[in-house]
Amino acid sequence: MLNIIVAIDENNAIGRQGELLCHLPADLQHFKAITTGHTVLMGERTWLSLPHRPLPHRRNIVLTDRVSETFDGAITVYDLQEALRLANEEEEAFVIGGGMVYRQCIAWADRLYITHIHHTWHDADTFFPEILPSCWSEVKREEFAADDNNPYDFSFVTYERKKA
Repeated sequence: MLNIIVAIDENNAIGRQGELLCHLPADLQHFKAITTGHTVLMGERTWLSLPHRPLPHRRNIVLTDRVSETFDGAITVYDLQEALRLANEEEEAFVIGGGMVYRQCIAWADRLYITHIHHTWHDADTFFPEILPSCWSEVKREEFAADDNNPYDFSFVTYERKKA
């Protein structure tokens, strides 16, 4: 099963200038709980943005178009089909970014784990594809209010691909 996990704002923004939109500790804990023990697939920029590489207790796959590039602690792949083949070797794999990899992989995804941040960043420059109701069914939702550690209201929402 190929999953996508991402935090998005009200306009589907996911980042700005190579960084996440905000620091939301509950989302980071949610991400870790869901992806630990599984394969994570990411683009080169996402890999380089990680504060600690590779992500521990996960098989890290990095997709890059620079054929001479390799990444210590990760499996490096140079085309999407190879990345998807490796991800499909696992019971569950997670696409974790960035924007270009999400756009390439959403057609192959079975499930979306979306953190909807109830805020809009007007200076965002990277976006997640639209979650089309004709393709996706919401199957789970948890709502959370901002608190001392999490500066914005947010929701954890799981979507599953509709059967044709």
